[in-house]
Amino acid sequence: MADDLSAVARFLYEAGTLKQTKRTGWWMAGVRDPESVAEHSWRTALIASVIAKLEGADPAKAAFLAVWHDSQETRTGDVNYLGKKYAPTADPEAVTADQVAGMPEVLASAVRDVVAEYEAKESPEAVCARDADKLECMIQGIEYKAQGYENAQRWIDNSRGRLTTKTANELADAVLQSGSLDWLRIALGEKQS
Repeated sequence: MADDLSAVARFLYEAGTLKQTKRTGWWMAGVRDPESVAEHSWRTALIASVIAKLEGADPAKAAFLAVWHDSQETRTGDVNYLGKKYAPTADPEAVTADQVAGMPEVLASAVRDVVAEYEAKESPEAVCARDADKLECMIQGIEYKAQGYENAQRWIDNSRGRLTTKTANELADAVLQSGSLDWLRIALGEKQS
């Protein structure tokens, strides 16, 4: 078991590299210091739980899928859509299998299964997690646009157009009608404009 836990310990360090791995697509929009994969994954998991709950799916499972959805990028980096045109992407399930090799089988199989479920795009939770990935990108684009990165509009539009669930589409509408600091104004008791 100690050897198995050593494999887990190594993966925990590996997962930490996602805190420094930048989401490269934002560089094309001119964003100088884009969010990390870990930052993206955190909010994606939160959004996945919200969408799943409102869609009648399991919010914990959707969040779990979202947490692991980009974990392979510790080994592949974040390859944006333009990069994928020229370099075939690694199979997420194959990368995951390498990442969990040597871990206790109960854990390794759970991680392989969650990545396979996300990639299959069939379960209600996987659909919710995938919508969360797109909605998070849309929200991040709105935030970048508010910071003056006008080219982020392409990511806003593309992400909005790829949503599939009723809840994600309705949330996208609500996000587009809200300001990124409306939450703060309400928390401070300020009048809405």
